[in-house]
Amino acid sequence: MKKLIALVLSLALCMMAASVLADIVICQNKVEITAAMQDFAKLYTEKTGVGVKVITGGGSSDYNTVLKAEMASGREPDIWVIEGPTGYELWKDKIADMTGEEWTKYTAAAYMDGDKVVGFPVAVEGYGLAYNADILAKAGIDPKTLTNVDAYKAAFEKLDSMKSELGLDMVVSMVAGTVPGMTWVTGLHNFNVYLTLGNARNDTTYIDQVLAGKVDEARFHEYCQYVDLLFKYSTQDMLLNGTQDAQLAAFANGKAAFYHQGNWMDPSLVQLNPSFEIAYAPHAFLHEDTDGILVNPPSWYVVNANGNKDEAIAYLNYLATSEDGADYMVNKAAMVPAFTNVTLTPSTPLSKSVMEWNAAGKTYDWQQYKLPDGFGMGTLGPIYELLAQQAIDVDTFEIMMKDAIAGIAK
Repeated sequence: MKKLIALVLSLALCMMAASVLADIVICQNKVEITAAMQDFAKLYTEKTGVGVKVITGGGSSDYNTVLKAEMASGREPDIWVIEGPTGYELWKDKIADMTGEEWTKYTAAAYMDGDKVVGFPVAVEGYGLAYNADILAKAGIDPKTLTNVDAYKAAFEKLDSMKSELGLDMVVSMVAGTVPGMTWVTGLHNFNVYLTLGNARNDTTYIDQVLAGKVDEARFHEYCQYVDLLFKYSTQDMLLNGTQDAQLAAFANGKAAFYHQGNWMDPSLVQLNPSFEIAYAPHAFLHEDTDGILVNPPSWYVVNANGNKDEAIAYLNYLATSEDGADYMVNKAAMVPAFTNVTLTPSTPLSKSVMEWNAAGKTYDWQQYKLPDGFGMGTLGPIYELLAQQAIDVDTFEIMMKDAIAGIAK
């Protein structure tokens, strides 16, 4: 009898253990959606019995460092993020083929390796210079005119002369510091302004030149002057010491007229409850008009072929095709989904503006992630910081940037 009872108890324990079918470990790079993602993970576990653990790197910590540590830990994640060709090439031997999976029917933004579908688009994201519409209106500046660098120079100068009247601490909330971990803002996202602004989508002229160690001299000179302009109208403290949260707070609290970040910051922005209208203007660094912002899938989820592959793919299918997934992406994480079956639209200001630019067909590509691994943040980022420190002038900045780029080909 005792043996029978022990057997029954043992079977019961096994059944309880099996009620959570498997654990999916996700390593992701968006600190601003961590809470929303963890809530969705709990909901998914309630619906399916599959446990989901979310590990986050990014913001002020280097995501790639976090991912590499997880890969070396002996428990590789089942799902992780790649940001383009560099990340894919680094991990492609571990990445599962998802061709034909249910979610692939509803997007044209999957990451492809030839004919193979290997990456699930996290979202469609965009960035330009976000602006406080109330402040621009008080200063008599029409944001629709901000389509070339001469218009920006005039606007920045006017706003700077009215800082006391408008309650501003700075014209542009911009970060560039190495210690706070903000070199992705400069060495990746801002550098992409040079690579793609004004070009047709998929035009790789300038990234191809950079990968060959060269730049377009005239265009690059104008770009460097634009960086110097942004830095001039920020503050040294924000540039060098500002975190992602501090940068956002300055803008949300009405202390900066412009904000150099993308719509991925909407979840954090709405929590600060700004009282003014917000939208995007272009990073128009050229003298000619460039009327568009930078929009692309920023990253893709990939699945570990040697991990809990089936459960990981099931999670992604649920994310892309269920009402719960749509609600999470749009309402909870304030993202612009890359899936045609999702009919919800975001109400948050930055994502709403991205959708408007996208619907108008006024977008430019993202090509910063075609740079060699670590080059944007680790090599270019510190050069931006030297300019922010005023340790070098803009002419030296241009020389140092070109020298660094020339080193790619060596």
